[in-house]
Amino acid sequence: MAEKILVEVAYGLSDKQELLSLQLDKGALVQDAIEQSGILDDFPEIDLKKNKVGVFGKITQLSHQLRDKDRVEIYRPLIADPKEVRKKRAAEGKRMKKGGTTVK
Repeated sequence: MAEKILVEVAYGLSDKQELLSLQLDKGALVQDAIEQSGILDDFPEIDLKKNKVGVFGKITQLSHQLRDKDRVEIYRPLIADPKEVRKKRAAEGKRMKKGGTTVK
C-alpha cells in the first residue's frame, strides 16, 4: 500500500475563501493536489497557465513535489502594480507638509 501525505489546497477571492484538505500518495506534485482537490471545478476562473502557485507563501512550480502537511496556495493576478502604487503614494507624500496639510 502506498504511503499517504496530507495536504491542503487554498484559494481566496475578496468575498470567498476555500481551504480543502486531501490525502495524496507520497511523491505527489502541486499540480496533482490542485487537480485532485476539485478546486478547479469550483473556481473556473483559475488558469494554471496564468495563476501563480506556492507552498506556504513561497512561489513554486506545478512540478514541485509535496511533503506531508504542505499547504498549496493558488494566487490571483494582481489588480494593481505594487511599484506604481508606491510611486504614486510617494509623489502624494511630497505634496504633504508635516501634520498632513497639503502644500499648494
